[in-house]
Amino acid sequence: MSQPIISVEGLGKRYFLSHQKRQDTLRDSLTQSVRGFFQRGSLSASAGREEFWALRDVSFEVNRGDVIGIIGRNGAGKSTLLKILSRITEPTTGRAVIRGRVASLLEVGTGFHPELSGRENIFLNGAILGMSRAEITRKFDEIVAFAEVERFLDTQVKHYSSGMYVRLAFAVAAHLEPEILIVDEVLAVGDVAFQKKCLGKMQSVSRQDGRTVLFVSHNLPSIRQLCRSAILFTRGQVESTGPCAKVLEVYQHGLAGTLPASVPAPAADLRERAYATSIAIETLNGSPTTFIPVGHPWRTRIGFCVVTAQRNFVISIGLKSAEGSSVQTAWLPPRDLAPGNYEAEFVQDRVVLEAGAYTLLVGLSESDRAFQQFEAARLDFSGENAVGYYAGTSGLGTVLNSMQINFRQL
Repeated sequence: MSQPIISVEGLGKRYFLSHQKRQDTLRDSLTQSVRGFFQRGSLSASAGREEFWALRDVSFEVNRGDVIGIIGRNGAGKSTLLKILSRITEPTTGRAVIRGRVASLLEVGTGFHPELSGRENIFLNGAILGMSRAEITRKFDEIVAFAEVERFLDTQVKHYSSGMYVRLAFAVAAHLEPEILIVDEVLAVGDVAFQKKCLGKMQSVSRQDGRTVLFVSHNLPSIRQLCRSAILFTRGQVESTGPCAKVLEVYQHGLAGTLPASVPAPAADLRERAYATSIAIETLNGSPTTFIPVGHPWRTRIGFCVVTAQRNFVISIGLKSAEGSSVQTAWLPPRDLAPGNYEAEFVQDRVVLEAGAYTLLVGLSESDRAFQQFEAARLDFSGENAVGYYAGTSGLGTVLNSMQINFRQL
């Protein structure tokens, strides 16, 4: 069995955060400086510093040709890991063994000299990667065409916009045949068309050329499209690793937070009009649940009170993903209602949603004018025991009015 191209063992990175008191006067500043001189080397010298571990006890392996998504909240340690793997910074503990040539794109302008032109920087970056001038020349036209900077090729890159920087930097990193390509969220600087172009290129170099790609992004659809595996970081440690769909499900559950099924108390104006009174989320046999295997049927029952007669009354529900995208909505057709208590039942038995956490939204409207809207519950759709679920096949857009709806007066 071949060796992993990347081996990370017990990796840790420690920083010290300073918490020195602000000195508001010249006398305070001088006094603090003198005190620091005499305390140098003593324990009290570090009294204003806090130990912070950006990474702690991180271990994993990456095989040649793998495409790995690195995900997690801001400050989880993702960028610190990539800086260590790119040899920009040294780890405090552990080690990272890299068996191949690495090209990194971690921030705008990484590896570029601002006083050199785009043409000169292409050759400079190629030389840094260990390529000969002939190899760089062979790839030169392809790089320039991909970056779309032909007119500015002999302009100093310090005059480039951030988008031009990224286009040229990615083109160089992807085309000069590194064995390992490391890309951070920097692609978010580019426009949508260029982001799609970059994703296509990363797919090409991984699938056709067998190169290894580490991709950090908060754009979960891009991670899902590109990556076969993923690693989830939480507070500097690995929380989950494995197939991309499984790790994204864990991440989305964490993003959603806790939201038990509930109905808010109605505002004073609603008490004179109409308002929701109850909500129940359950299986078709009536068992309460907010945890649903993908593809299995479920239903929502919403009770509401009409205080004064309503014309063209509409009640609707929707599902919002953990990233905030609307993925499904259903509504009761407009109808005139006399005062009384009612219940609307929404039954889901056909649509297959992607595994992850969703927020259930409820809305009461008169025609197209909403007068009560609220987040009612969090639903967890699990890939375990899924029916008809294939990773990456859903999430294509909002599903409209796909539920069976029953309505009755209580």
